[in-house]
Amino acid sequence: MKDLGCQINRRLLEVERVSQNCGLSADSIQRVVQPTVTQDGQRAPGLNFGDPRVMALMLVLCQFASVIEGLRNRDLRGQVAALLGLPREQYSAGQASYDLRRMLRKGLLCRSLNSQRYYLTPYGWKLARLYARLEARIFRPALTAMNDPPAALPARLKHALAAVDTQFDELISQSFPARHAA
Repeated sequence: MKDLGCQINRRLLEVERVSQNCGLSADSIQRVVQPTVTQDGQRAPGLNFGDPRVMALMLVLCQFASVIEGLRNRDLRGQVAALLGLPREQYSAGQASYDLRRMLRKGLLCRSLNSQRYYLTPYGWKLARLYARLEARIFRPALTAMNDPPAALPARLKHALAAVDTQFDELISQSFPARHAA
């Protein structure tokens, strides 16, 4: 029992340490988003930001219970289905196995020996928190603001969104000058 307590405490302290630095390099993000092949030749499909199932997976990984107790297929099924607003039967055991396998191959999870439990890696914790933060703090509010009638937006927010649009337009025209020359 003492060993179990020590393992849980070690994982919790590691999560707290990692959560203080959520920065990831562009290469590490591309490694997750793009399909890759592992060193032993196994395909690892990408985990695309914005995909509802991927976002639900990342939210499950952000829960401390997942960090401390690990995840099993049945745990993942119930939590992801609930986040997607689906009955548990619509997120099958096969889909959960597929998701666990691709998170394992992407380095977000590691599997406990002689067990069906998967534990979050420090890299997985950073990535899951980054996905969750971006979605909750940037994309969801920005998309909501863009869908509101312009009169309902505060003036400062309208000006900020207009400035962002202008910057995006400039970046796109600089990146693809041939498209705008015609």
